[in-house]
Amino acid sequence: MHLQDILYSQGFGTRRVCAGLIQQGLVTIGGKVVNDPFADLDPEGLLFTVQGIEWAYHEKAYLMLHKPAGTECSQKPSTYPSIYTLLPSPLRLRPNKGAVQGVQAIGRLDQDTTGLLLLTDDGQFIHRMGSPKHHVPKVYEVTAKHPVDEAQMAKLLAGVVLDDDPKPVRAAACESDSPLHLRLTLTEGKYHQVKRMLAAVGNRVEGLHRSRIGQLALPADLAPGQWRWLDAGQVAALREKTPDKATGNPEVSQP
Repeated sequence: MHLQDILYSQGFGTRRVCAGLIQQGLVTIGGKVVNDPFADLDPEGLLFTVQGIEWAYHEKAYLMLHKPAGTECSQKPSTYPSIYTLLPSPLRLRPNKGAVQGVQAIGRLDQDTTGLLLLTDDGQFIHRMGSPKHHVPKVYEVTAKHPVDEAQMAKLLAGVVLDDDPKPVRAAACESDSPLHLRLTLTEGKYHQVKRMLAAVGNRVEGLHRSRIGQLALPADLAPGQWRWLDAGQVAALREKTPDKATGNPEVSQP
């Protein structure tokens, strides 16, 4: 694969821009300047530096982001900064045939909700993770305004009716380790679902944090606003793990 095509695929600009970066001596591999845009290289596992930015080649980008409060999961935010401003430029500019440039968030979290967010430029993976029929479990840490009692938890597990759908929505798992804390596992993704479910049982969400998606837990050492690549094993686990539809058990261990 030509070096200029490698840089282009990773989001460093148009092919002409990438060729210019290479010709100007701004690209190094193994500490050595490579100034031939048509240098033929094996991209798999390739490490290189562009204008001082160290980069590893990824055919497709799969990321996790610790979403901080006060950010919007939108390319065109209305009030708060976009989560995409937390990512380096190449991730926002990766070419994508017939689609928006760069990585896209899989689902959204409200501006005041924190926690685990996945991003990718793989359209099939977005569909796999976002499709309701796959029932990918998501774990939320809920801070409630009022103490959570057994009756409320029983209702959440049995199912509550939201105002836009007569079909009850149920929590796949529900537990509380303190009066105002609730750990809720959902396999659906309705608008403001956690907040509306708590309201339906007579309580209110004061704080909301997503700690897990499928088998992937938010790492303790990933601070709000930070991101990192998913490794091949994590991507494979997210693709393969599905809940037991007969029992509704999401088959995830609680964080």
